[in-house]
Amino acid sequence: MMKIGFIGTGLMGLPMAKNILKAGYNLKAFNRSQIKAAPLKDQGAEISSSIKEAVSDSDVVITMLTDDTAVDEIMGSSDFLGSLKSEATVIDMSSVKPSTAINHGNNVKSKNINYLDAPVSGGTIGAEEASLAIMVGGEQDVFNKACEILKTMGNPTLVGPVGSGQVSKLANQIIVGLTIGAVAEAVTLCEKAGADPVKMISALSGGWADSKILQTHGKRMIEKDFSPKGKTSTHLKDMNNILDCANNFNTHLPISNLVKEMYKTLVENDHGNKDHSSLYMEIERMNKK
Repeated sequence: MMKIGFIGTGLMGLPMAKNILKAGYNLKAFNRSQIKAAPLKDQGAEISSSIKEAVSDSDVVITMLTDDTAVDEIMGSSDFLGSLKSEATVIDMSSVKPSTAINHGNNVKSKNINYLDAPVSGGTIGAEEASLAIMVGGEQDVFNKACEILKTMGNPTLVGPVGSGQVSKLANQIIVGLTIGAVAEAVTLCEKAGADPVKMISALSGGWADSKILQTHGKRMIEKDFSPKGKTSTHLKDMNNILDCANNFNTHLPISNLVKEMYKTLVENDHGNKDHSSLYMEIERMNKK
């Protein structure tokens, strides 16, 4: 059985690691705040006190970190690079810029280490239910060898060379961010014009406008429950990465730019730790002017 090192056991990483353990794999977990990794001990994980300890002897090292800065910090450290064994596979499941994935992919490949970028979509519910959409960039043979591990967390699809997983995640976040905005406007219109938004969602069920976002985020907006499942600050990071990637290819994404500005305003008004469905609050604020 392959030995796995798992770095980053936050909101998403913890349930993902639990599902790997449920499948019977040996797993060493590391998190800078050790208390966040502690629950895995009862599931049979070894809790590592350092990056070096988590990486050493691991056949596969999975990272699930907050952003590009965190990924650069871990993957650029000598404890990480110097402790990877030859022909091990690094799978970064964080959401970062495609250029960040390509840089780290080239770096570890030069040391005879395999690399996949494999960001996910599905939020904490998808992580808990092992139903995450997993978008993978890398070589076919490396993907084939890692596929069974990835399947313990969700549904992996190889979409192209290293960096392509991140491009697909950005495409995913365009659709998610813009759809949250559309649902927020739909709920707002119903509330202002006297239609029952709960019944509106029910009426749209099964039609062209139906979606997971309408059903879940719409409910959160109506109930004004913005406890974080996916943070506003995280989605702002994603929208910035989307526009950065588009700019690299001289591509204009006007609607993405509008949604980015709305998330930016939310974060500036101290709503960064609320759920990304709180885009509803920005529309509400604009209507109070």
